[in-house]
Amino acid sequence: MVEPITVAVVDDYDVVVLGVARMLEQYPDAVRVAELSTNATVDIPVDIVLYDAFAQPETDTADLKHFLDNPLAGRTVVYTWNFHPSLVEQARKIGVHGYISKALPARDLVASLARVHAGELVVSEPPGRARSATGLDWPGRAEGLSDRESEILALITQGKSNAEVAEITFLSPNTIKSYVRTIYRKIGVTSRTQAVLWGVRHGFVPDEGRTGSWG
Repeated sequence: MVEPITVAVVDDYDVVVLGVARMLEQYPDAVRVAELSTNATVDIPVDIVLYDAFAQPETDTADLKHFLDNPLAGRTVVYTWNFHPSLVEQARKIGVHGYISKALPARDLVASLARVHAGELVVSEPPGRARSATGLDWPGRAEGLSDRESEILALITQGKSNAEVAEITFLSPNTIKSYVRTIYRKIGVTSRTQAVLWGVRHGFVPDEGRTGSWG
């Protein structure tokens, strides 16, 4: 019997790693979530580190290099909706083993992880119309925010300006302004200060801790 692939799910947000883990646990014969981390470390041997890039500057490769240099981490995969060509190329240059779309259904995510484990470099097709993978969770979902809106609000809660958010997400400033207006309407605020306070109260500050082992 083939042993399931062991996976560490990494993100700064507790709700995000739990959401990804719950999606993967539908396939226990194929994958086993061995660790959940919200402080960018892996402390036990795993076959794959699945790095969810929720509300993180994907141009900052320090965390990815940390995993790539960690002998406990077999392979490192980025899990994201952002497929700007420069980001994909940057990830490939530093040696990432996979760049996988959040738009994939759970079964296709698991299949992609199996291909990575088998030694293949897996880069998903860029998602067309943005949509969320079934089973994922993120801060603000219960309040009606899409995952993209939640990532933008998380960056705002971290103190980023619209210009900085645009640079991080590779979206235009006008697109960010449009998102911000929609976010304000959905959460019932009228100013950036109110939005930041709302974000702090609703889990939009990185956990910077550990959620412990899974299962």
